[in-house]
Amino acid sequence: MAGMRPSETDQKLRKQRLIFYEDDIERINRALENYQNLSKSRCNMLIDVEGHCVTQVGSTEGINLETIAALVAASFAATKEVAKILGETEFNSLTHEGKHGSIQLSTIGERTILATIFESEETTVGMVRFYTKELVEKLNAIFNEIKARKDAGPKIFDEGFANMGDVLDDMFGDV
Repeated sequence: MAGMRPSETDQKLRKQRLIFYEDDIERINRALENYQNLSKSRCNMLIDVEGHCVTQVGSTEGINLETIAALVAASFAATKEVAKILGETEFNSLTHEGKHGSIQLSTIGERTILATIFESEETTVGMVRFYTKELVEKLNAIFNEIKARKDAGPKIFDEGFANMGDVLDDMFGDV
């Protein structure tokens, strides 16, 4: 809608965005592949909270990655509200178990969600949860390095320029 200003949450998410370089994705993929081998999962996706797939490893045959990513992000957003109602700030993992296929969702840092798709004939929820803890630590370490790199980077524009997006939105509206 034209003339609407980004919400405080939207502005916070923009400031928290991480920029992944090719080397970052390679390190993340190595960690995901190791996790996949240990947990015996079918597919692992790293999804940002806005519903975009950052990267994935494993077999995605028959899986629409864009749809899964959007639904996972929406599911986590809804679950965050449920957590608040129950007095929690958020839940850090969700598991949906089916007769043959299941999915484990885990938060990684402030901006990403790990979606682990697995089949009950190959692995168990317990194995996935066990190995997820180690993976979360590895990925958090990688994300902290990326964030430190971002925070240490040169400031090209002063803080006054940060509001330029709002000014342009006011001038041109949503295109």
